[in-house]
Amino acid sequence: MNTTPSFRPSLSLLDATMVVAGSMIGSGIFIVSADITRNTGSAGWLILVWLMTGFMTITAALSYGELSGMFPRAGGQYIYLKEGWNPLIAFLYGWSFFAVIQTATIAAVGVAFAKFTAYISPIFSEDNQLLDIGFFSVSAAQLLAIAVIVLLTLINTRGVKEGKILQTTFTLTKIVSLAALVVFGLFAAKADVWQANWTNAWDMHGLAADGTITHYTTIMALGAVAAAMVGSIFSSDAWNNVASIAGEIKNPKKNIGLSLFLGTLIVTVVYALTNIMYTAVLPLQEIASAEKDRVAVAASHVIFGEAGTTIIAIMIMVSTFGCNNGLILAGARVYYTMANDGLFFKKAGSLNRTSVPSFALWIQCILAAAWCLSGKYGDLLDMISFVVVGFYVLTIIGIFRLRKKRPDLDRPYRAFGYPVLPVIYILMGLAFCILLIIFKPKFTWPGLIIALAGIPVYYIVMRAGKKPD
Repeated sequence: MNTTPSFRPSLSLLDATMVVAGSMIGSGIFIVSADITRNTGSAGWLILVWLMTGFMTITAALSYGELSGMFPRAGGQYIYLKEGWNPLIAFLYGWSFFAVIQTATIAAVGVAFAKFTAYISPIFSEDNQLLDIGFFSVSAAQLLAIAVIVLLTLINTRGVKEGKILQTTFTLTKIVSLAALVVFGLFAAKADVWQANWTNAWDMHGLAADGTITHYTTIMALGAVAAAMVGSIFSSDAWNNVASIAGEIKNPKKNIGLSLFLGTLIVTVVYALTNIMYTAVLPLQEIASAEKDRVAVAASHVIFGEAGTTIIAIMIMVSTFGCNNGLILAGARVYYTMANDGLFFKKAGSLNRTSVPSFALWIQCILAAAWCLSGKYGDLLDMISFVVVGFYVLTIIGIFRLRKKRPDLDRPYRAFGYPVLPVIYILMGLAFCILLIIFKPKFTWPGLIIALAGIPVYYIVMRAGKKPD
């Protein structure tokens, strides 16, 4: 009898949808609107940037539905790139995913959890340096972030059931909490603030924290939109993580695509309403100059008074804790699939007695902890936005390639709006990448270099003719 562990399909449509939404909602929605406002200088463009990002995300999710129905197995985007393009492109994605995209995101979300925990218990402040030897320092916030990552990794090694309960509970809690914040915020709306913000709402310009205004030419305005979308795309990323756990989802051919659509739609609506609330309670200048970009804290002070800081701190703790659970749960499945292709550590390709890739989970944990200690995760995440969108574009182009090369494949779900919506996404994604190359090269070249550094690694592994171990 075969006793080799295999993935257990135990995630319902609700669970899968909560993985999508929960992985997307972290700390970004509470913070990045400050930078978007500095880049665009107007309420209309602040909301439009979020809606554009939401449109791109939902469009990509609808397109991924076709791929998830064709290849309903663990690995997600890695599998789609391998089938739609070739193993090298897939490896470069997996390499970037492990090196920075997933692990640095886990680190950044973990440290965000710790920073806001410090509002409740100052002992966990990033200013509380536990070790400082000049070139290297460790704060209490970094250690708490690592502890949370280790705890969530341990929970997920015990089986997908434990991970899904945690994910669904925390995601529902933070969606309800954000909705409540919006409702209370709209009740506390100030008519004069709303009128001032929405007068000339489409007059785009740079708005510095000190109030300095920069007028744009048309091409500069396009660059400003691309720079603004770095934050909204980061806040909306990780929606595709659910495809990585396809082997553990009930009826994956149907439920992956549906959960991608429902999850991205829910988050897009919540994000848009949250930003509308910001413009109802805070003047644009206060949004642009919020202390440490913590717009939600500033808004909460208006809504709840002195208790606002504590309320937002608790909300962000719940949000980031649930977000990291989703990231940790899904990420390890990509390394599992790579390992079985001979392109990752051999042990990552095995499951433990609870049918989860525990070695892959722990190696992800180690690298994420290292990023926590480095203190450089935030810079890397800004830099990797270019690469993330680039891989999304390649994946969606892969739909066109597969329809031509493999028309006989079973497609239980076809990309909604094909070919118009996928083409629109490709054009928007390329425009975003090109504008970043021109106007924000610091956001592009480092991420591109990290991705391309995987090319020699791929050929070294292939030439060796064996799995790295």
